[in-house]
Amino acid sequence: MKQPNPNSKNILFFSILALLTVFSVFTVSCSSEEPKSETHQHTDEKGQLYTCGMHPEVILDEPGQCPKCGMDLVPLKTNEQAKNKPAGERKILYWQAPMVPTEIYDKPGKSKMGMDLVPVYDDQVSSGSSVQIDPATVQNMGVRTAPVERIDFVRTLRTLGKVDYNEEAIFVVSARISGWIEKLSVNFTGQAVRKGQTLLDIYSPELVTTQQEYLLALKNQQMVKDSKFGSIRDGAESLVKASRQRLANWDIPESEIRRLESSGQVRKTLRLSSPANGVVIHKNAVLGMHIKEGMDLYRIADLSTVWVNAQIYDNESSWIKVGQPAELELSYAPGKTLKGKVSFIYPYLNEKTRDLKVRIEFPNADMQLRPGMYGNVRIQAPAIANALVVPTEAVIRSGERNIVFLAQGNGKFAPREVQIGEESEGKIHIISGLLGNERLVISAQFMLDSESRLQEAIQKMLAEKTEKRQMSNQKREPQTNEPGMKMDMPVKGKLDSSKSSEMKCAAGKCGGNM
Repeated sequence: MKQPNPNSKNILFFSILALLTVFSVFTVSCSSEEPKSETHQHTDEKGQLYTCGMHPEVILDEPGQCPKCGMDLVPLKTNEQAKNKPAGERKILYWQAPMVPTEIYDKPGKSKMGMDLVPVYDDQVSSGSSVQIDPATVQNMGVRTAPVERIDFVRTLRTLGKVDYNEEAIFVVSARISGWIEKLSVNFTGQAVRKGQTLLDIYSPELVTTQQEYLLALKNQQMVKDSKFGSIRDGAESLVKASRQRLANWDIPESEIRRLESSGQVRKTLRLSSPANGVVIHKNAVLGMHIKEGMDLYRIADLSTVWVNAQIYDNESSWIKVGQPAELELSYAPGKTLKGKVSFIYPYLNEKTRDLKVRIEFPNADMQLRPGMYGNVRIQAPAIANALVVPTEAVIRSGERNIVFLAQGNGKFAPREVQIGEESEGKIHIISGLLGNERLVISAQFMLDSESRLQEAIQKMLAEKTEKRQMSNQKREPQTNEPGMKMDMPVKGKLDSSKSSEMKCAAGKCGGNM
């Protein structure tokens, strides 16, 4: 029998060993590349979604056609990559109070409530409800921007005022004695009078009797002045004083009483004179009529100063102080402004109109202001120093919150909630929500707002889909931590038993024979 060559056996052994090594390397490489392809596929399925250009509410996991209109779906961009940036690559735009979104700062610190401020990154502002528009489209839309200003904000209150009489300069002329009007010197309403000018003459029998009694008291005093009895002299003197005081109580001028004493002639009429310069605004005297004591005959108003009554809203009452300067413009004298000041603020509101009445005093030496006129009133409120001010059209007011759109450049626009304050002359005071170095959109904000709301709704739908996908993946994954369950885990670098047997058979070693 021929003996086998030992060299051939060695060659066969090394050939089988080489074949096993190649097969092992191939198996290991296939097992290591398979999870990578699954991970890449899972990332694509999770990160890339598709939507319809006409129906943005349609969001699918794979490309195709819209089920509503049949249009081809387009890839939908998400913000996952931006949110997964390392902390060193993210830029902090501002610092925000955790409880109050409109309370922002340009550096870290404490909020008004004493809580630590949290940073707001650029990728957070650029996500969610932000809007990205092509620059050419921005120009076609007519989007205009304006910077946030920091100035001394002065609020001007504008309202309508009515000229009225100065109630402190209205005089009433009345008789203190009964009689008949014998002569009427001022006989119509609106007539201008001077101080001391005669208004009317009153005939009064009682006045004549009192004058005669005063003359008799004077004669009696002359007769008893040399009497030896002091009581008689004192009685005569007291009678003269009583008669004279009675004439003075009837408002008889001192000059008229001295004339009566020197001449001894009794006048049957009492002359009433004007107490001040002004105009007659009320007349109740008619020639020949009988009047009683205390009767209102004339009312005279001094128009050298007038009052202007203006109404302001109740929410503006905190801006009004006594002594503030005010201006008045009349419609019949355009361009001419009259200066005055606030003299009184009424302590109650009008129940029907719910406004506050303010009194402003104006000088009227040239008689330009006539009671009953209307004019435009401007009241200067105290200035707010170093205030953030933006154009009024930059603020979108929804009733629940106030929104402005920040222009971030390259067609990026981001909404931000602000707290607004006073408004005047096309400007509005921003209490909180801005830092002062931003640019705001002042036109086409409503289109940006609608697009922002749409983007926000899409982000919410994406979040819901992602949450549902994660829940479904968790349900499909086996539970490895439960007792009694056994999982087959492939071991890299080791061959399966069946494959090892096949290789042995191929090498001629089936059944354990070499």
